[in-house]
Amino acid sequence: MSRYPGVPNLVIRRLPRYYRYLTELMQSGTVRISSREFAEITGFTASQIRQDLNCFGGFGQQGYGYNVASLRAEIGNILALDKRMPAILIGAGNLGVALINHINFEHCGFRLVGIFDINPAIIGSKVNRWLVWDVAFLPDFCKEYRPAIAVLCTPPASVTELAKTLVELNVKNFWNFSQHDLSFLRSEDIAVEDVQLSDSLMTLSFQANEKIGEYE
Repeated sequence: MSRYPGVPNLVIRRLPRYYRYLTELMQSGTVRISSREFAEITGFTASQIRQDLNCFGGFGQQGYGYNVASLRAEIGNILALDKRMPAILIGAGNLGVALINHINFEHCGFRLVGIFDINPAIIGSKVNRWLVWDVAFLPDFCKEYRPAIAVLCTPPASVTELAKTLVELNVKNFWNFSQHDLSFLRSEDIAVEDVQLSDSLMTLSFQANEKIGEYE
């Protein structure tokens, strides 16, 4: 059961951006901020920010605004960033390695506990401080470590069967970079985030070409 029934998914998707900017404000020494000032930083309207936060209780004080540290802590709690749920990554190729080296999983609510691949040349090596396991060991590994999320960096052709196998192993949350949508798996107890990097780049292509007259 959801901790926040009825809160639109679009609101949840804006929270990480709020959290990121609040972290930067804290690091710069900002103690409090008004919704108007926060709107100027985030690119959302002050009304939108107030409406979003009111879904969870508000947190602001009239005439004072928001305490930056307190609001950051509240949003971190909503996003469950302190849970540090166990995560595995499957596919230790270039993309998988880049994610391991550049994403701070613990700051995002998870802790990486295992890496897997099918390539004999990679199995047994280390990426950062993690050993690369053979995917054949997934059943035993999942039984022992009970990962909550799988980060999928595998080829598109293999990801559907892999995801189904993981669901059978009680792994029911997926951060999917395979370029093959797993949205069909979504249900009340299965969460999927399909990351399509090319979609973002094509959106930028549109935006750049809309402005092309500015460069001619």
